[in-house]
Amino acid sequence: MTFKPELATHTLEAEGLRCPEPVMMVRKTIRNMQDGDVLLVKADDPSTTRDIPSFCRFMDHQLVGQETETLPYQYLIKKGLEA
Repeated sequence: MTFKPELATHTLEAEGLRCPEPVMMVRKTIRNMQDGDVLLVKADDPSTTRDIPSFCRFMDHQLVGQETETLPYQYLIKKGLEA
C-alpha cells in the first residue's frame, strides 16, 4: 500500500485526541463527504493503528494508504467501496 497524501480532498487533524475521539471524528467527517472523496487523517494515538482499519472494514470505506512508522500516524480513507 503506497501512501499518497496528495490524493486527499479533506484533512482531519486528530493529534492529541485519545480513543475513541479520533474514530468518532473520522465518522463525523466522512458522513459529510461525497462518495469517492478521500480523507487524510493525522493522529498520534497508537490505538488508531487498529481502530481506523477496523472502522473502514465495518463501515464499507477503503483504507487506501497508511503511514504508521512515524508520528503523526497518517491514514487515507476513501469514502465508499470501489464499484
